[in-house]
Formats: sequence, C-alpha cells, structure tokens
Amino acid sequence: MKTFHKIYIEPASRMQTVASGSVALIVTSPPYPMIGMWDEGLAAQAPGLSETLTGGHGLEAFERMHRILDRVWKEIHRVLMPGGIACINIGDATRTLDGNFVLYPNHARILTCLLTAGFTPLPEILWRKQTNAPNKFMGSGMLPPGAYVTLEHEHILVARKGGKREFPDEADKETRRESAYFWEERNNWFSDIWMDVKGTRQDLGENNTRLRSAAFPFEIPYRLINMFSVKKDIVLDPFLGTGTTMTAAMTAGRNSIGFEIEPDFLGILHSRLDTVVPFSNDRIRDRLAAHEDFVQSRYEKNGGFKHRNMHYGFPVVTGQETALLLNSPLAVKNTSGSTFEMSYGTAAQHEFCRDWEGCFNLSTRKKPVGRPPKSLQPKKPVQRNIL
Repeated sequence: MKTFHKIYIEPASRMQTVASGSVALIVTSPPYPMIGMWDEGLAAQAPGLSETLTGGHGLEAFERMHRILDRVWKEIHRVLMPGGIACINIGDATRTLDGNFVLYPNHARILTCLLTAGFTPLPEILWRKQTNAPNKFMGSGMLPPGAYVTLEHEHILVARKGGKREFPDEADKETRRESAYFWEERNNWFSDIWMDVKGTRQDLGENNTRLRSAAFPFEIPYRLINMFSVKKDIVLDPFLGTGTTMTAAMTAGRNSIGFEIEPDFLGILHSRLDTVVPFSNDRIRDRLAAHEDFVQSRYEKNGGFKHRNMHYGFPVVTGQETALLLNSPLAVKNTSGSTFEMSYGTAAQHEFCRDWEGCFNLSTRKKPVGRPPKSLQPKKPVQRNIL
C-alpha cells in the first residue's frame, strides 16, 4: 500500500490544483483572529487592518480578519466530495483594546460562514486545553463583578457537505471495514469533550516561525482522520503550518494535501518527515497494546468475547472490528519537489498475533472464575502471514 502527500506554498483561498469533489476530509487549525501572534500575517492580507487595531476598533478588526478566512471555508466546500467532512480546530479570543476587554467568538463566526457556504453542522468537540498558570482568573481577583472566566478550551467544529457519504462498491466497503477503530476508542473519541489531549510545545528551531504557528497536538488530527475518513482518502489541511495533519495522515494510511503561505515552514516540514516512520509505528503499537490491555481487563470483568479480528486473532467487542488492520509505515521518500510517498506493510504486526483462544466464549456470558487464561500473557507470536 502507498499514499501520496503534496505541499503547496500558496494561499488556500483558491486551490486551483485541487479538483472539485476530490477531498474526503478537511482537518485544520487556522490562524485565530484577534490573537496577537497572528495580527501581522492577517494584516498582510487586509490593507488597513493594522490601523483598525491600533485605533481600538476591535469588532471591526475581528470581522475583517474573518473575511480572509471566509474565502477558504467557501473553497473547502468546493473541493469536498458529497458526504465529506470538515473539522476545524479554533479557539475564541479575549483581548483588551482601548481599555475595553472583549471576548471574540471565533468559533461562532466560522460556524456562521460554514452554514452560509452550504455545510451541514454536526455536533462539535470541545478540547479541554488546561493552562498551567498558577492564577487562572482574569480581572480584579476576588472583587465582584470585575473578574473574568479563563478560557481553557478550544472548539473542534465538525460540518458535512450534504448527506451521509456512501460506499457503493464492494472494494470501497472492504476498505471501510479495514479502516475501523476499536470499540473502546469509539467510546472515548466520540465524546463531545476531550479531557485527555494535552497541548504540546512544537520544536520549530531558533527563528520566529514558532510565533506564527497554529500547531496543535498530533493526537487531535490523528483521531479526527481515523474517525471521519477511510484508508487512501485524501485529507486536506488549508493551513498546513508545521505539518501535524500531514504527519497524522501518513500514520493513518491516508493521502494528504497541504497549503501554506509561509515558506519558512517548508524546512520544518521536511525535517519532520525524517522521523515520521518510527513515530508512526510507535503510535500504532500504542493503539494495539492499549487494545490488548482492554481485552484483559474486560475478560476479567465480563468473560469471553464473541468476535475475533481476522488479521491479529485477538478478541474485539463488535463484528465491525473483525477486519480492522493498522498498516505499518515502512518508508517515506521525496518523489519530486514537495511531493512525498509513504509505503506500508499489508500484514498485521507479528508481535500482536498471539494465541487468544481462551478468551472466546460463544455460548455464555458468565463471568469467569479465577485467573485469565495463559493466552492473555505475553508469549511467542503465532506466525500469521507476517512481513
């Protein structure tokens, strides 16, 4: 299996190189209007915006910044296939201009544009992004009513183009089955509040590129890509930045396209891809090991499983997980300019192909007595068509 990944150093407001209806999923974190670190970049695209800010006209500046982003949201509607989904990570902003403290609701403004562009809104996710600041409140401390609530969350807006995506061909259905996630992952990922994803500081070198980065943790795009696309789908990030979405697409076995207007990021993107293979395999092994831990815990509490994964042989809770396969990235190469190709193994990772026979009990759901079977203990892997 192979996937391709293409970077364009150009604005995403007019993605002429991307065919209409060709993209399955958008995952992005754009510049946040009214957050100071993005003032310069947004002002470069809107003459007079800097003067609006210095004049203290916050709401006018807020609207002018969003009009820049509006062009991108309308363009992603064009490139998405019917049933394609857009996931936009965005935080609201608080700012004091001319002595006036104001909340600028970025998520609400973007959602309004998505509706106008023709998207169908779906339930959103709140990412609880805790701060380590010792004094989390803002304002006048203990004297009412002058203190303000501290923002410790961001929004992941989820919107679909049209109705549900269809998979009419048997080959497409098989790819969808292989792209399944684990039952226990579903229960965590599809919660509307993510409390377990922590912000991480990106290593962007010694220049000021860091100050212009909207980088979000790898786990956010990785989850979203697994939740809302299937293998070999095209995932697009119109604000590619440091390439977190592209790295996540590579790990998940999806194709990807990224647009970025800041050329300084290109070197960071290339250097990041030097370690993507071992990084991706570590994350995949973490998922498989977490499932094994889940199997042991659930067996001890509830007894045998009814379903077996056909590739690994381990128990799964539902029949929809029986074809699940996490392909191991093997190598990434630069094919031309800013185009990359990732190759993958097509067999299950051998260290997870063990003898799980003792975990299956198709005739009863009674809780077992005593210790779990030896098959739950680490042992020599069973040879099953491995690489």
